[in-house]
Amino acid sequence: MKIRNAILTCGCLVLTYTSLSQAQENQQLSAGVMPDVAVTYENSTAASTPAIAGEPPVAEPAGPPVPQGATGQDTTGGTGQDDEWHISVSPYLWLPWVHGTIGAFGRDVGFSVTPSDLLSHARLAALGAVDARRNKIVTTVDLLYMRLGASNAIPFPPALNAISANFTGNIVVLTPKVGLRLVNLKAIKADLLAGIRYWYFSESVNFTPSILGLNFSKSQNWVDPLVGGRIQGALSPKIVATVAGDVGGWGTGSQIDYQVVGLLGYKLKPNLTLQGGYRYLYVDKNRAGTAGATANLAMSGILLGVTLNLK
Repeated sequence: MKIRNAILTCGCLVLTYTSLSQAQENQQLSAGVMPDVAVTYENSTAASTPAIAGEPPVAEPAGPPVPQGATGQDTTGGTGQDDEWHISVSPYLWLPWVHGTIGAFGRDVGFSVTPSDLLSHARLAALGAVDARRNKIVTTVDLLYMRLGASNAIPFPPALNAISANFTGNIVVLTPKVGLRLVNLKAIKADLLAGIRYWYFSESVNFTPSILGLNFSKSQNWVDPLVGGRIQGALSPKIVATVAGDVGGWGTGSQIDYQVVGLLGYKLKPNLTLQGGYRYLYVDKNRAGTAGATANLAMSGILLGVTLNLK
């Protein structure tokens, strides 16, 4: 009996709740208010499920665009594939210590020249480099040209004191290279390069007034194949370190030909960087034969320059 009374009581409560809910819903419909409808999404991009049959689905509004670089990755691409030429020019000043030996006909003479000697005898100079890059293709051209001159009176014999000897020398070192940019990130860049180094030396001596048969001039030139590389690292937003080098010769033009360069740059502006560092350049030129000319030459010293990005 108790169980039957409990069941009857529960049934009455359910009927009462259903009646009240139906009355509330009818009241909302008569007042023009739609009841809340639960919407189910299959995923974040799916259209909302219509609450009433026959209604067209309503597209979910797209979220705001993600700002470039918000993921913390380099959005410009690690290989710099922008399909544009990037060109920079770098005039510089380099007055190195020069030492070594030169010789001919089986005899060698050692020499040593200081930067102040070069500066005091310099008549004309042009030093600079041009870099160009498009995507992964890198090209560089470095030029060193110096014209030296000196004029001295002949100290002996006394009869020739009024005669002066005039010396003029020209040095050209031209190094074009081409290669690939292997790494092109904001923090570090690395290039693999290959090319040639063209050497040219000329010297002439003449006398004032002229002495018959004593004036002479001589020149020589050769080309060395090279392989090398360059690494640039950003130490801070304004400081960039560069290490570069190459090696070549291998008996083609010279026995051995190599250089090492270390630079530290400070960005004054986005397209203007001051450069300072050290450069060492060495060549061992040796021609077979007793009458062959030889030259063992090392140039090393502080290098100062500026790099201007044209585009």
